[in-house]
Amino acid sequence: MNNKDILNFIFELGQLKKIEHEGWRLAGVNHPETVSDHGLRAAQIGFILAKMEKYKNPFEICTIIVFHDIAECRTGDVHKVANRYIKRDEKRAIKDQLAKLDNIGKEIFDLWQQAENQTTIAGKIARDADLLEQAVTAKEYLEQGHLLTQDWLNNVAKSLKTKSAKDLLDSLKETKSTDWWQGLKKIT
Repeated sequence: MNNKDILNFIFELGQLKKIEHEGWRLAGVNHPETVSDHGLRAAQIGFILAKMEKYKNPFEICTIIVFHDIAECRTGDVHKVANRYIKRDEKRAIKDQLAKLDNIGKEIFDLWQQAENQTTIAGKIARDADLLEQAVTAKEYLEQGHLLTQDWLNNVAKSLKTKSAKDLLDSLKETKSTDWWQGLKKIT
């Protein structure tokens, strides 16, 4: 492993700032958030979920989430309808991405597998954070008039594993995305 290999990987990760989440287009969202935007808030949610679940290392959850979508640098984001017809080899893409990174690459791959396979408590929390972030995004798009995003909110509960994520999803139904700033602005 050399610095150029590391920098090439870092530049490749920058592609996630350019790739938009394609599934929202099916619901009429013309300019959805990027994979990178999604990953940031999912990692933040992951930390919160880990604390709520009393998981001993919330930083591990954040790290899993930060790396869980890196294959999309090479495969792009494919929505669920297209996924029925297009099979991406994300595992191969990630192995190729990480091949020159020695032990760092092996650790990143192990983190990715935890989220992908949900074989650990950390992987389950990370996956719930990923789903919950998408539910929060769906709520924001719903409030902007994209009524078809309600479908995501209706279906995400079936996939959540942790009590904390289920509780947050229930509360999301009664919370507006603008509630956080109500009462903060002052009219002078």
